[in-house]
Amino acid sequence: MTETIASPPRFITYVPLTNLAPAARNPKRHELELIIASIDMHGLVEIPVVDERTQQTLHGHGRRESLIEMQSRGMRAPSGIVIDEDGGWLVPVLRGWSSRNDAEAEALAIKLNRLPGEGGWDPRELAEVLEDLATNEAELFDSLAIPHEEIDKMLGQVDPETLPGGGREDETPLLHLPDDGERGNELSPDDEGRAPHTTCPACGHMFTSSR
Repeated sequence: MTETIASPPRFITYVPLTNLAPAARNPKRHELELIIASIDMHGLVEIPVVDERTQQTLHGHGRRESLIEMQSRGMRAPSGIVIDEDGGWLVPVLRGWSSRNDAEAEALAIKLNRLPGEGGWDPRELAEVLEDLATNEAELFDSLAIPHEEIDKMLGQVDPETLPGGGREDETPLLHLPDDGERGNELSPDDEGRAPHTTCPACGHMFTSSR
């Protein structure tokens, strides 16, 4: 069921990318190439937020910078972006929230960046999702760009017995490539430049990462 609200407290408008002003201070750093790759693959999904009091970006500086860079490179406009009659990019932004002062605006900006990651990840469920992606959607798995060290640390927290197929005596053991230290000094022709890998303790899938 949906309802139409005459004056919604939060609403989305499209503004020229060139008019989307950054905050006066923004201590958050960004991996622009990763954001650009994500927007190019999936479109602009999470939209910037504008503070009505300052008319500046409250949340979404990385997306703003990435879109500016994409346009300057001559990349295609991602889904979610509207092209105006002059060829400019119109960006959807969330409007309707107004800070009381600069201190509140900066405090909320920090919260919006920090709080989503504070809960961490459930290592077991994340391992299952990563395995499914690595097995069935390699391009999507690679696009996550998770460093090898993070995957290794996460898998180290997973009890193989709790994963589907983990530790059952009636299953045929799955083979995986051993670590370099297990193989002696001889290298196969494919070893040169081989990316680091981590093997799932339950399924034997070998996760690789170039990062």
